[in-house]
Amino acid sequence: MRVAVIGSGSWGSAFARLLARRGHDVEVLALTREEAAQLQATRENPHFLPGVRLPQEIRFTGMEDADLAPAELIVYAVPTQAVREVARWVAPRRSGGALQLSLAKGYEIGSLKRPTQVIEEETGAGAAALSGPNHAEEVSKDMPSATVVACTDEAVAVELQSQITSDTFRVYTNDDVVGVEFCGAVKNPIAVAVGMSDGLGFGDNSRASLITRSVAEMTRLGMIQGAHIATFTGLAGIGDLIATCTSRHSRNRLAGELLARGASPAEVERQVGQVVEGLHTAVALHDLATRLDIEMPVTENVYQVLAGNRTPQECVAVLMGRTPKKERHDGV
Repeated sequence: MRVAVIGSGSWGSAFARLLARRGHDVEVLALTREEAAQLQATRENPHFLPGVRLPQEIRFTGMEDADLAPAELIVYAVPTQAVREVARWVAPRRSGGALQLSLAKGYEIGSLKRPTQVIEEETGAGAAALSGPNHAEEVSKDMPSATVVACTDEAVAVELQSQITSDTFRVYTNDDVVGVEFCGAVKNPIAVAVGMSDGLGFGDNSRASLITRSVAEMTRLGMIQGAHIATFTGLAGIGDLIATCTSRHSRNRLAGELLARGASPAEVERQVGQVVEGLHTAVALHDLATRLDIEMPVTENVYQVLAGNRTPQECVAVLMGRTPKKERHDGV
């Protein structure tokens, strides 16, 4: 299969490597011609994926030089807030039969739309979503991982499953696109909250309590949007949540630690060196929860820190001072 991977960051590079190992004809589209030339020459991506050799079979091209017409699969490996611009660029260049796959995890600020919704809106064609506990650092080193491909068209999901699954990367299918994309988005600000807890010096009890109560608020907001409850206990739900909240690879968890130590959101992204999706998704989730009148205490407190309205220490007092209630509230 001829594949165009748009985005040469950590996940784009790791995913391209995975597909190349499967024998696909892979082209990575970098933002600039200069970046593409460097990747083509060195076969390394030291800023985003240090220590990983990228196969000779992968071609690197700047977006200004790209020809999407031959691509049978177009992969969006870009930050959520860039998906619309990229999809708008793709629209006149893709062939009508090309499949589309989003790796983005978040909600578009303003429209509050999921990545596949944005892609369909701009290209006029549907897209599948891939999500799960898939840190690029581990996938690129062939460590066993599993993921979910979600699509409303089962035939497309099965086709992508067969093209992506490898001896180290197991793919499951799911028709709950809403739930899979929602889980992929909301786990990021939750990981920021867990990182703040770690940064304040709290222990395992605090971390476990935050993660568990976050599952409850994830489920509340997700189900009202039409997500299936089973998705929250799957790879895209609790699986990705555990990985993002506990891993040393997690940019979102690290961001929370830095916030707890007094860094501003802008300083956090500078120190992390990559886009931290949770900082942007927290804003979108605040707007979404407000619009739907759903209580999201953990992610709301992350938003309040980012807005400069509370310190991480004050968030602890707010969360611990909430009115006591039943654990199962409104069925969740």
